[in-house]
Amino acid sequence: MTNLTIVANIYAKSDKIDLVRAELEKLIPITRAEEGCLQYDLHQDNDNPAHFMFFESWGNRELWQTHMSAPHLAAYLAATDGAVENFTLHEMSQIGK
Repeated sequence: MTNLTIVANIYAKSDKIDLVRAELEKLIPITRAEEGCLQYDLHQDNDNPAHFMFFESWGNRELWQTHMSAPHLAAYLAATDGAVENFTLHEMSQIGK
């Protein structure tokens, strides 16, 4: 079974940075307690405060998929509707361990 790495980039609209950050921070303790979550770290770009990045590690893709359909993620999407300029997500596998 291979762990899954997720890199998610979230770009808030310039007037919604504080809102997006607050909503992203709410996800951290809930997600870290989920089955299969090995790492869930939020970062903010030092030069562009509108850019947030989650670096995640999951036991497998199925466990991550369960996370993606969790109620707290739906609540985040509702709370930030119209506040996010751009969002990209990359499913990755670690190499060169």
